[in-house]
Amino acid sequence: MSLSGGDSAQQTGPQTVACDRCGATARGTPLTWTCSVEGGVRRYFCDACSRENIRAIEGRLDSDRW
Repeated sequence: MSLSGGDSAQQTGPQTVACDRCGATARGTPLTWTCSVEGGVRRYFCDACSRENIRAIEGRLDSDRW
């Protein structure tokens, strides 16, 4: 989820984020989703994908190795 342009105070409402694994979308960033920084880029994963890959996440593997 990236905010583009100017002052963040000008942003209205929650942004839409997409799961980088399955493509599921949500408004804002749900508390049940996982955020990972890989190669300096934030990647978001839905709760289902996070649960399916929890061991790889805890092992700090990049998502391309899941």
